[in-house]
Amino acid sequence: MSEQLSDRYNPADVETRTYQWWENSGYFKAQDQSTKPPFSIILPPPNVTGFLHMGHALDHTIQDILIRWKRMNGYNTMWLPGTDHAGIATQSVVEREIKKEGLNRHDMGREKFVDKIWEWKHQYGDRIYSQMRRLGDSCDWDRAVFTLDEGVSKAVRKVFVNLHKKGLIYRGQRLVNWSGPLETAISDLEVEHKQIKGSLFHIKYPLEEGSGHLVVATTRPETMLGDTALCVHPEDERYRHLIGKYALIPLINKRVKIISDVYVDKEFGSGVVKITPAHDFNDYKIGKSHNLEFINILTKKAELNENAGPYKGLKVQEARKRILEDLKAQDLLEKEEPHLHSVGHCSRSGAVVEPFLSEQWFVKMEQLATPAKRVVESGTIRFEPESWTKVYLHWLNNIEDWCISRQLWWGHRIPVWYCEKCEHQTVSETDPTACEKCGGTHLKQDEDVLDTWFSSALWPFSTMGWPNETETLKTFYPTNYLVTGHDIIFFWVARMIMMGLEFKRDVPFRTVYIHGLVRDSQGRKMSKSLGNSVDPVEMIEKYGADALRFTFSAHLFSGKDLKFSEQRLEGYRNFMNKIWNAARFALTNLSDFQAPAEGVKALPNKADISVFDQWIITKLAEVTKEVEEAMEGERFSDAATALYQFIWNQFCDWYIEFTKPIMNGTNVEEKKATQLVIAQVLNRITRLLHPFAPFISEEIYQKLPIKGAACIIDQYPNTRNDRDFLALGSQQAALEIDLVKEVIAGIRNIRGENRISPATKINVRLGVTNDQTQKILGNNRTAIITMGRVENLEIGEEGNLMKCAVAPVVVKDAAVKVIIPLEGLVDFDEEVKRITKLIDKLQKDISMLSAKLSNEKFLANADEDVVATDKALLATSKLQLESLRDALTRFQ
Repeated sequence: MSEQLSDRYNPADVETRTYQWWENSGYFKAQDQSTKPPFSIILPPPNVTGFLHMGHALDHTIQDILIRWKRMNGYNTMWLPGTDHAGIATQSVVEREIKKEGLNRHDMGREKFVDKIWEWKHQYGDRIYSQMRRLGDSCDWDRAVFTLDEGVSKAVRKVFVNLHKKGLIYRGQRLVNWSGPLETAISDLEVEHKQIKGSLFHIKYPLEEGSGHLVVATTRPETMLGDTALCVHPEDERYRHLIGKYALIPLINKRVKIISDVYVDKEFGSGVVKITPAHDFNDYKIGKSHNLEFINILTKKAELNENAGPYKGLKVQEARKRILEDLKAQDLLEKEEPHLHSVGHCSRSGAVVEPFLSEQWFVKMEQLATPAKRVVESGTIRFEPESWTKVYLHWLNNIEDWCISRQLWWGHRIPVWYCEKCEHQTVSETDPTACEKCGGTHLKQDEDVLDTWFSSALWPFSTMGWPNETETLKTFYPTNYLVTGHDIIFFWVARMIMMGLEFKRDVPFRTVYIHGLVRDSQGRKMSKSLGNSVDPVEMIEKYGADALRFTFSAHLFSGKDLKFSEQRLEGYRNFMNKIWNAARFALTNLSDFQAPAEGVKALPNKADISVFDQWIITKLAEVTKEVEEAMEGERFSDAATALYQFIWNQFCDWYIEFTKPIMNGTNVEEKKATQLVIAQVLNRITRLLHPFAPFISEEIYQKLPIKGAACIIDQYPNTRNDRDFLALGSQQAALEIDLVKEVIAGIRNIRGENRISPATKINVRLGVTNDQTQKILGNNRTAIITMGRVENLEIGEEGNLMKCAVAPVVVKDAAVKVIIPLEGLVDFDEEVKRITKLIDKLQKDISMLSAKLSNEKFLANADEDVVATDKALLATSKLQLESLRDALTRFQ
């Protein structure tokens, strides 16, 4: 006996209840020791301040599909969740909170301020976990880790100390990205480049000898106060005679040498470049190679300092304004012209990022990069799509040292202590009580904290208990997959590979699956400023988690950005409703069905199953194989699309209709056999669907007459473990029913095109020349009459086609013409007008598409998918045109 489903599928009634049941039942838990093969994924840790956004939702859906699929395939799966302390983001949030009370962190002091952040974390830090549960993330929550947990902190210190001992961590003065409002160095990932309508200022630099001036173009005139050279190309005839001589910096009259370097593009602008080594990354390299002076003109607040002379104390924009006024007054500004250029802004404060020379801690990267290149070149780590391999290797071949210090209070404090007596630096895994050199007890710890990406680089092993050699590490390291976006290949992926090889002597993961961004329906990046961002939790509340997950799955093309639209999401919500209604109808027909003791292994008597049963089993075998191959090949959209087409088009739309006469008939044995087939097919549909749409599949599964304890832990169908049941299918039966199906579809299409009411029974002729085809149609005469709502059905000669609608049907070698006499059913004069209009429109469309596809510029620049779609549309349009012309001939 089967249980019945409610009238409507309501995700809100199902999702939270089902998720809690899964979690309480321990279905997400991995075992450190197991006879099952291990499969593990470490979740890229979202910021503890964060909310689930569409990028997370896509990223997590992919990981959960893999985890659920492998769990059902008998693996000991571990999906380890965690959150990142997000140094800048979290400190900024709490600073805004205390500002409401009229305080700042300096008023509170470091210790009390950090306590305040921990308070905030305990109150709000797990918010994103509840949102992940809403999506269906089947993480092993008992293993959840935070980057400031004691175990991770221990790992961080050990790595810092070991790298320092090897000479790979050092302190030095270098140029970094600097956020004035935050008063800290920031990573490249925290720099957002925006196109700004600015100006290019052409400034006159007088020559010291008084024979004229050189003109330099710059977008940042205030930086000239830190210039230490002017540079020209060594082969530039205009300036060769000036190389080695001096010019004067306008306004402050400081002399700077004119040098030469092939770095200068002599064709761009005047061919003269100002060199400000302390405030420009390109100039920094020139400064180093030419041994120039480095003059810092900014304070930590990004205000001009004493090196700026009369402009000391001004903010950058104020200084720029004053300097331009003074240049104009002294006739030193030759011209100003509009200039669109990219300017880095701090993603946290919104302020312009300034290149800033400061004392920081760095990791030497070259030695760590060499083995990290080797494991990708050898295929030990595989990128999917493979194109990202080149990007990864290019970055490692041009790698710079990594600035790991941040001038914050929230984070892993740098484990270095300075002796006030002898100034020795003690670097230690534990807090020292005395100087290791002189024994002095007056020690002061470094004020800075480590870059958040430093602790994240250790994530694959620090989360599993390293530096202790735990059972978790033995079982689950290296992990199988890293699923992430391409924007953090350098900041995170590469560094995890380096640290895994350095400290575990093995790669941290085998496959890096790179997905694109979620964009809006127009292909634009989602952002608050554009007002096009979408809250996935809102979408879940409106449409259900399964519909959102399936939207991602069906349009997830390796490495490509995904265009999201609510209309598309609505379509997949309709798909969930379709599944629910079909299952509900099927279960109604199984109300008197007695589940066999053999359960999923039970087989109907082959002699009793109908041709329709054989057809659906054949289609099930095809989709099972298709999904299996797609999943093995990480083609998730192919798997989802195959399931969608099978469930909607084959099972829901046709099989259930085909079997209605059997369910309502008098042949008891045939009905029992079909009931068993329906029960078995439904069981397999829910299991195939589960990784993509876990909630609805589990809810239906629990009502099935044939089932195990839970869909989430049942076996995933494949062609090997389902061989006996799938063997009941028949290719001949599949061909027969495919032909019958297409004939009925042809009848229905003619009805629709000619606006004939479904209630009107019609006369149909099936034009057939092949005896075998005629026999197939004759055997299925009842189904065609019933499902096509046919009054009289003739099978044989096609006869006179005048005043008839004709639909050709071809299935493999079988060809049929569906012919419906329209006399008395349509107004032929009106039909001729309608068809003539359609022909005109199609001719225009064909002309436009042909012109577009013969345009070489379009073909060179358009996306491959767009070109393929247009080509398919052109071919379809040409066929439609031919068909309409034929119809026009018959109707006149």
